[in-house]
Amino acid sequence: MQNNSIKNWSEDDRPREKMLLKGAESLSNAELLAILINNGTRNKSAVDLAKELMGLVNNDLQRLGQLSVKEIVNLKVKGLGEAKAVAIAAALEVGIRRGAVENKKETIRNSKDVANYLKAQHQYKSHEVFIAIFLNQANKILHNEVLSEGGITGTVVDPRILLRKALEYNAVSIILCHNHPSGNLNPSIADKQLTNKIKDAAKLLDIIVADHIIVSSEGYFSFADEGLI
Repeated sequence: MQNNSIKNWSEDDRPREKMLLKGAESLSNAELLAILINNGTRNKSAVDLAKELMGLVNNDLQRLGQLSVKEIVNLKVKGLGEAKAVAIAAALEVGIRRGAVENKKETIRNSKDVANYLKAQHQYKSHEVFIAIFLNQANKILHNEVLSEGGITGTVVDPRILLRKALEYNAVSIILCHNHPSGNLNPSIADKQLTNKIKDAAKLLDIIVADHIIVSSEGYFSFADEGLI
């Protein structure tokens, strides 16, 4: 009689079989990645490659989620080429999008509603992005859009473009948002100045800037909650 215990399966197959027997929650991060990597090299199993990859990002899945395909390949894990890097990056992106869908709100009730949605979408980005959410009188989302993308330390948005979009969607109020790749949630002097500039310009058009939210892997910061707007 054939012995089908996990210890008799090849090392590359064990995470797959473990997942079938015990469920995905029973696997470590490295084992989940090993399933995506699929097979190892002559000297290392897929699990070994996954462990090496995780070690290079300090065992931080959020850090891995920030890497592009090229950056994963440039980590120089022998046996982990472009095709496997694509599979990993695609799986991580699916997870990000799933989180965004789960946290999407049609109507904004408080800062947490919008922060959770935007955090799910943008907390893993390695560069800053500036997003505007346009709302109607009932605080229902009319439209949300990335208006600019910048470097690691900052991004700039043109208030004229933002307000033109607000008028285009007949928005009554706007929520501003950007991410901090560093994880630091404290608003900079530039963040405060830009918020006030947009707020003053919007006021002339009878449009309210309801909040400015900063998101990162550490959480979120709301200008409205902190009395800064």
